Amino acid sequence: MRTMIPLSILDLSPIAEGSNASASLRNTLDLAQHAERWGYRRYWLAEHHGMPGIASAATAVVIAHVAGGTSTIRVGAGGIMLPNHSPLVVAEQFGTLEALFPGRIDLGLGRAPGSDQLTARALRRNLDSEADAFPQDVQELQDYLSDHPRQRVLAVPGRGAKVPLWILGSSTFGAQLAAHLGLPFAFASHFAPQMMMQALELYRNNFQPSAQLDKPYVMLGFNVFAADSDADAHFRASSMQQAFVNLRSGRPGQLPPPRAGYLEQLPPPERAMLDAVLSCSAIGAPATVAGQLQAFVARTGADELMITSQIFDHAQRLRSYEITADVHKQLA
Repeated sequence: MRTMIPLSILDLSPIAEGSNASASLRNTLDLAQHAERWGYRRYWLAEHHGMPGIASAATAVVIAHVAGGTSTIRVGAGGIMLPNHSPLVVAEQFGTLEALFPGRIDLGLGRAPGSDQLTARALRRNLDSEADAFPQDVQELQDYLSDHPRQRVLAVPGRGAKVPLWILGSSTFGAQLAAHLGLPFAFASHFAPQMMMQALELYRNNFQPSAQLDKPYVMLGFNVFAADSDADAHFRASSMQQAFVNLRSGRPGQLPPPRAGYLEQLPPPERAMLDAVLSCSAIGAPATVAGQLQAFVARTGADELMITSQIFDHAQRLRSYEITADVHKQLA
């Protein structure tokens, strides 16, 4: 592996079966504090709505919770789903976060609602207006965060805030927009890897330098389930595998406890679906994880990896991230 690239964390604040949002948010802060000590670069939270197993719906509020309990790690949104919000409100929220925690806030922007259509309508209420306005919304948000002297509508706080923007995506659309605007690109390869290589090629080939960024910068989502043995890691990974099958089957729920032999019990179509969507993953003991991390970075040329570990037991989730950080140090 080239000089080992930075690792960051994507947290959905998972609500495990038998637990609740309060415990999940306490666990999120605890993981962030450990991540800061272990050397992770940034800690991002994702906006999802109406999901019984995810506690990070009010993403800006959770970012404030995490940033207030840490001191050096960058904290941000991976991402804010812009179709759900007025760009002005997002500028004010992240301008406020930047004022509270200067130089530590990131703003990743996504185009999907992060919910079903009924919930999306309840969030923004104007889905029947114009077609996809995501590029225009991104540029409107950029304007609010700039210090352009002729700005007629002011985001306060927000105007002149140096909050780095990222474009998130799981297709070539986000890649093209990020390239056109000269913004860093974060690809959701941890659950939608099908178009990853095509999107990366498009982004790198079409990148136009901007005031924020002079050359392409790619961060890729990557699942890691690390434990002291391969068998234990595969057992822990079964919680996320169950949750994904439940979600794709229209039965979203809380994160289930691990089940021994879960993959082997699945019908072939569901097993094939899981193998496809979770192909960007490392599952195993430290040496196994090291090899899979190296192979993924060599294949993609990623500039940074965003690690996600949906593990049922919080202590075991901490252990997975600790092992990953140790592996990272050894590879560096």
